[in-house]
Amino acid sequence: MTQSTRQPPVDHIARTQALYAGLGYPDYAWVREAQPPPIVRLRRPLRELTLGLVGSGGVYRHGQVAFHHADDTSLRRVPVDTPGSALRATHFAYDLSAARRDSNVVLPLRGLRSLVSRGAIGRLAEDALTFMGGIYSARRVRERVAPAVLNELRRMEVDAALLVPV
Repeated sequence: MTQSTRQPPVDHIARTQALYAGLGYPDYAWVREAQPPPIVRLRRPLRELTLGLVGSGGVYRHGQVAFHHADDTSLRRVPVDTPGSALRATHFAYDLSAARRDSNVVLPLRGLRSLVSRGAIGRLAEDALTFMGGIYSARRVRERVAPAVLNELRRMEVDAALLVPV
């Protein structure tokens, strides 16, 4: 991408506040944690690890049930070798046009497979985990989504996970 075609970053907080105001809702109450999450150093180089991919962009494989718009807290397992033409995206909180043209903008499988082929990453877990972010209930995320993601990552025996928020 050349400098002249680069798009400026999207200010998601301002967009969400404007969306809420336009719908007549009060300001969104952003979750604020008392402590930042712990940062854990890798015990081995990334080239020796199995990496899990977790994305909140609402990506699913053709044939799977699409995410819906009512605080959907479900997960999808998407095989990492799924061709881009078989991936779909649905979400209520962002413009889906770019994701529908190329799912790699929200679930970077192509780039990660390239890093594996070059030896920068040991291997990818067989499946990426996806869900639809924008879940308004922090309690549901804490009690349902996060434990489900963690359980799936443990089942896949990943050493580290890349979280791709949308």
